Amino acid sequence: MESRRQDMELLSNIMAVYAHIRANPESFGLYFVLGVCFGLVLTLCLLVLRLSCQPPARPLPRPRDLSEDEDEDEEDEEEEEEDTVDRAASESLLPVTEIPLESHGPGDGALAVNVFASAEELERAQRLEERERIIREIW
Repeated sequence: MESRRQDMELLSNIMAVYAHIRANPESFGLYFVLGVCFGLVLTLCLLVLRLSCQPPARPLPRPRDLSEDEDEDEEDEEEEEEDTVDRAASESLLPVTEIPLESHGPGDGALAVNVFASAEELERAQRLEERERIIREIW
């Protein structure tokens, strides 16, 4: 019997709320917008708090093979440094290629001068420009 009384009380309260909302739609709208704004501000504050409290990300250490000795690691590092220096020197000796400005239209949006260090980069850039041109034509 008690559950039936609670159900009737709930139904009565719902009807009273509905009647109040129908009588005062401005106050309902005001409270609704106020609740939404409060929720957005609270969410923004929690997001800022979470981002500001996170420790800075550190790069993960590389997995190492336990069977290698320390001496081999030092030799590998020295070889890697030499390879990096050799690679940088060889890249600086590559010919520089420029794309002629006549190939672009006046409103094409292309940069004034495009310089590439290798033929592969030039080819990639040309393919990218071709894709962009096709997309512009489609739109």
